[in-house]
Amino acid sequence: MRPRGPLAGAVAAVLLTGCAQAAGPSDRPAPGPPGAFAPLVVRHVATDDRVVFLTYDDGAEQDPRFVDLVRARRLPVAMFLTDSVVGPGYGHFARLQSVGASIQNHTLDHRALRGLPYAGQRAEICGQQDKLRARFGIRPRLFRPPHGTYDTTTLRAAAGCGISAVVLWRAAMGGDGRLTYTGGPHRLRPGDIVSLPSDDPTGVPLVERTRRLLGEIRERGLRVGRLENYL
Repeated sequence: MRPRGPLAGAVAAVLLTGCAQAAGPSDRPAPGPPGAFAPLVVRHVATDDRVVFLTYDDGAEQDPRFVDLVRARRLPVAMFLTDSVVGPGYGHFARLQSVGASIQNHTLDHRALRGLPYAGQRAEICGQQDKLRARFGIRPRLFRPPHGTYDTTTLRAAAGCGISAVVLWRAAMGGDGRLTYTGGPHRLRPGDIVSLPSDDPTGVPLVERTRRLLGEIRERGLRVGRLENYL
């Protein structure tokens, strides 16, 4: 494995459903506040390792079977949590953390950030950093903007909150259990970041979608990597 390898920008595109929607204006970091580095924006990791990265959004679905699956398969998944969605269910994610999942930032209230003033964006991002530190004793380095939308103000605010990478996705598996892609080949390839939103209560359960996705990963000769080791 070559952790912390170079990152690749990817094609800008649109996903049409759920939290996986329109991406931001570009994959180039914008200038941050004086003395700060703007975070990287990434959908796909440039790596020779045959890995893909499983990322889960929101925190609405809190099925204990998912904890069992992560434990049994030793899946290094990344959970991007929204405080207003998780509600009183942080204990579920503490159990996920204890079996190897990482906890990352998805804002306090899941507001679309693009176009909001700096103070509002900073409150959403830093506020969730504070919540996660209080709950888990960590301040995440990775951040996913709600709906994948952001602007240069988002990058400035994220940098000010200690974020080193804004994580988008090249592939998404929505509630219908089908994979969609933002661009490039319509198949999984090494370095792909995959988003699995959990905001569709009528869709295929998260456990079943994950199992389906793991089958696709196996068929492609890939494995699941730990995202924060590559960013």
